[in-house]
Amino acid sequence: MNSQSCSYLALFGFGQSADITIKLDDEETRKTAKIRGEDGQQETHYLFYDGETISGTVNVALKKANQKLEHQGIRIEFIGQIEVYYDRGNQQDFISLTKDLARPGELTQNSSFHFEFHNVEKPYESYMGINVKLRYFLRVTIVRRITDITREMDLIVHTLSSYPDADVNLKMDVGIEDCLHIEFEYNKSRYAVVILSNFFTFENGCTSLLGGRDMLTSTITINNLH
Repeated sequence: MNSQSCSYLALFGFGQSADITIKLDDEETRKTAKIRGEDGQQETHYLFYDGETISGTVNVALKKANQKLEHQGIRIEFIGQIEVYYDRGNQQDFISLTKDLARPGELTQNSSFHFEFHNVEKPYESYMGINVKLRYFLRVTIVRRITDITREMDLIVHTLSSYPDADVNLKMDVGIEDCLHIEFEYNKSRYAVVILSNFFTFENGCTSLLGGRDMLTSTITINNLH
């Protein structure tokens, strides 16, 4: 399409006649993080955590003075999306929140719209792998009759895992009735892995309970102990 055709489209309201920018309320104080882009280069975006509110302002600037922009509505979405690289057309949105910014009408001057997504659930971390991508982003759409005007802003999400300290110790009992009793006591209620190896020598009456064996070896492995 040549420049003359583009001018005709803009004249009749079909061209890209406005620029959209998204500005977060706390850009000056919010931390940023890096993530690998599809081209392999590091990208920097604003960092959010699960449960944080996302708020800001959408600015729509008309490209020409004394110009009007007819639209069928303006909206902003917060989207969490998983995309598998071998199936580019199959994108799964696990979060999709929408806020309407303007009803159908027309813009005759530069306009700003405030938005807020309150205490947004973000259950997974942003991820860029070899075969799959998980991303969060804001998308602004000016709905038009022919071609919508859109703008996206990527965000990075990190998750935090914390567990409260146990107030009491954890106890466990093992043993053989009327012969052996062992009590374990742990000073925490959560361990990644616990491995116990115990060796016992039995005498007198206890050996008969073990079928004549005079040695018992026990190994106890506990994963993700709660």
